[in-house]
Amino acid sequence: MQIRVLGCSGGIGDGRHTTSLLVDDDVLIDAGSGVTALSRAALGQIDHLFLTHAHLDHVLALPLMLDSLADERQQPLIVHALPEVVEVLKCSLFNWELWPDFTRIPTPEAPFMRYEPIAVGETVALGSRRITAIPAHHTVPAAGYLLSGGRGSLIFSGDTDSHDALWETANATPDLKHLIVEASFPNALERIAHASRHYCPRTLAPDLARYLGQAQVWITHLKPGGEVQIMQEIRQTAPERLAIAALSQGQVLTGM
Repeated sequence: MQIRVLGCSGGIGDGRHTTSLLVDDDVLIDAGSGVTALSRAALGQIDHLFLTHAHLDHVLALPLMLDSLADERQQPLIVHALPEVVEVLKCSLFNWELWPDFTRIPTPEAPFMRYEPIAVGETVALGSRRITAIPAHHTVPAAGYLLSGGRGSLIFSGDTDSHDALWETANATPDLKHLIVEASFPNALERIAHASRHYCPRTLAPDLARYLGQAQVWITHLKPGGEVQIMQEIRQTAPERLAIAALSQGQVLTGM
């Protein structure tokens, strides 16, 4: 199993793209603007999408992705998400006003898209791969994901601020190779981070200290223009024993 980073920024501009991770060739974690860089051939290989939550920067490419080649698909795209996230998509996105309801086109019996709600703690098996929804703490119902392959595991925090379950899960995953955790704002904007339930370096530091393993730690969802400052502040306070770096667009993570 390998993960290609299509987008990992907290915004756009100057080539930045919002969150989306391509797992092998057939699975997406979130559908931010990074998906728009894929070819139509690559889009046609994607059979499963796992959403962390319904905020626009994580779902904005989904309607256009479907519209670009829906009539060429041999089977529906399966969207895995918390039940609350599915309801937002139904009511606010695929509602015939903002976008057509692709769960009913061309027919309800053979649609272009199908929802499969997933609960926190539930695992979806795709061949030898296991994708498990884990808790997140955000302003809306949200999840992270634990991805396990034949050789190791990866954790993606999703959008979140401090909560026990993320670090308990990381410490309980002995084969963890990669830990992707967000840090959206510098310390000067801690008030905004708290209100929007995102990490900043000051709130992330004590949680990083709780992680006892040796996985590579990747920082994601940095807000445009603040990347250098956020990473400097993280490195000033994070445990020296941890290998920490900013996640990069186009990067490929392996070892799982």
